[in-house]
Amino acid sequence: MSAADFTTAWTAAPQAPSEGFTPNWSREGFWRQSVRQVVRLTAGGGRVRIRLSNAYGTSPLHLAGASVARTASGAGVEPGSVRRLTFQGAHEVAIAARGQIVSDPAELVVAAGEPVTVTLYFEAATGPATFHAQAFTRSHRGPGDLLADVTGAGFDAVTESWYVLSAVETDAGRADGVALFGDSLTDGFGSTPGADRRWSDALARRTGRPVLNAGIGGNLLLNDSAWYGEKGVRRLARDVLDHSGVDTLVVLIGLNDIGFSETDEQPTYHPAPVVEAGELIAGHRELIRQARGRGLRVIGATLVPFGGSDHWGKHAAKVNSELNAWIRGAGEYDAVLDFQRLLADPSDPDRLHPSYDFGDHLHPNDAGYEVMAEAVAHVLDHDQDPDPAGDRGPARALAPRRPAVTA
Repeated sequence: MSAADFTTAWTAAPQAPSEGFTPNWSREGFWRQSVRQVVRLTAGGGRVRIRLSNAYGTSPLHLAGASVARTASGAGVEPGSVRRLTFQGAHEVAIAARGQIVSDPAELVVAAGEPVTVTLYFEAATGPATFHAQAFTRSHRGPGDLLADVTGAGFDAVTESWYVLSAVETDAGRADGVALFGDSLTDGFGSTPGADRRWSDALARRTGRPVLNAGIGGNLLLNDSAWYGEKGVRRLARDVLDHSGVDTLVVLIGLNDIGFSETDEQPTYHPAPVVEAGELIAGHRELIRQARGRGLRVIGATLVPFGGSDHWGKHAAKVNSELNAWIRGAGEYDAVLDFQRLLADPSDPDRLHPSYDFGDHLHPNDAGYEVMAEAVAHVLDHDQDPDPAGDRGPARALAPRRPAVTA
């Protein structure tokens, strides 16, 4: 079976080690410890392989072993399902500094929507480890080699981040994957932890397509950040375009570029230069250029309403309006999702509807993410929408049967 037959079924965008939003182990790394991580696949198959990242390592990362299994509950796995992974036939491997590695395929039947458990064992000290800060699900750590542990009893610590693991691929042979690219809204902030209620999860359930979540909380389109990842125009290739089986990219990014300069409450937001709409438009055009260069269809999304949040202010309102108008009307995206209209409070269109507001007037809740997924599914099913949102007017406040989109 060739590499082209493998489809990326789950992803997490790598980030540099940092304190992060919640307590995590990225700075301290691992030594004589196993890390067990549970991820939900969006494509099934009979063979599985994993992709591991040392993107922010300054020296080789030595992995003493890895395994994959079907998930039971918590840190437990189904008896008889544990598969020891190899890398070019070897159980141990060194991942070069700034590099990544893909395992050999393991025979394991998995279904789309099914969680699988990946366990990594680090005998030698790793130093600070490449990770993904906001997993919104538990990862487990325990002393010693727990690759074959079935009960999960050996794992005695948890966090809500992912470590070193950046993708899981199956031999589904699918080429209709959808990648969602953005910031904390795509990462899933505001969704119920441990429940897989991000809009990427909802989209996978609705469409049956492979869905890649390439969100990073706090990510910026135009600037790198120590906590919030490399700028969007730089990381798109690694986090989306280099993955297999993707034919559509959905872009929702720029809100943090606009909003970080509006508050001094979070020192990690800075430096946050004031940006103008023209700069963000140029960034969006660069994303479109890169994706089209790889043959992808590119769908743009207007920024969600965020009035009343700590990202909002007079300048933010102006730039947000100008950027959204360009996304809607310029015709440079292959299709447009009008999340601003779809999620707005009709009594104050600059604000999220209370039914969709997580509580910070910035992030949607589970219901809001479900509506976003419904809108994407509609666009994917209709290459040309004969009744664009501009003709219908603003979307209904509560979840519509036919979401407001333009195409």
